[in-house]
Amino acid sequence: MPPTSSPAARRSVHRSGRRALAAGALIGVAALLSGCTPLAPQATSPADGGTAPESSQLVDLAGEVEAAAAEGDDPTSFAADALDVLGKLDVAPRDEWQEFDREGSFGEGWQDPDGNGCDARNDALAASMTEVNRNRDGCRVDTGVFVDPYSGDEIDFQRGPDTSPLVQIDHVVALANAWRTGAKDLSFEERVELSNDPMNLQATAGWVNDDKKSQDAANWLPPQESYHCTYVARQIVVKATYSLWVTQAEHDAMRDVLEDCA
Repeated sequence: MPPTSSPAARRSVHRSGRRALAAGALIGVAALLSGCTPLAPQATSPADGGTAPESSQLVDLAGEVEAAAAEGDDPTSFAADALDVLGKLDVAPRDEWQEFDREGSFGEGWQDPDGNGCDARNDALAASMTEVNRNRDGCRVDTGVFVDPYSGDEIDFQRGPDTSPLVQIDHVVALANAWRTGAKDLSFEERVELSNDPMNLQATAGWVNDDKKSQDAANWLPPQESYHCTYVARQIVVKATYSLWVTQAEHDAMRDVLEDCA
């Protein structure tokens, strides 16, 4: 199930600098780490006007998604709200692909966004498993029973060089996709937050994560159809929280999924 809503109440979501980035035409972008200045995409808003969602709306949607997943509620409980937030995201082409330094852009290793003393990877593992046994450090997950929401696979997880890769942590909005839809315009600190945000982390079977790679919702959805609504809604929360845009194909794919849920 998705972890609890945070960091910092979904990053306060639209503090002044990021609100300007989301509400404008995404112009005045920062130079890439390589020193090249990319062309700013000409964002086009959806028909409803593309007004940036309020922070309270994102906090509410994140809570609805988490509660529905935890309690097994029908996704109709959040589909309409997710559609509304989707309608407020900017729509633009992805930036042209350029190689980027993943660790240099999103941080090295896992951080501790909720300040509980455990890194985001182990928190994501523990939140997704039952019968969890931790190392004596109180953080590292050594064993547990994992049921993958993406595929339905059940895996008896055991930490080890040969067995740990059977359960991997997916970035719900892939970092390469995030980079090409606005994340490179964020500060380094904001990108580290995005990479470690519990809303953007989901344990899944290794083969599923390998299959997804960095594809967006227009090109990849979880094999288990019953999780499509939650998956897409989580992507929308992440995109809105970090002022990322969606491509037209991505927007349309997300809309189609949520309309089927509503």
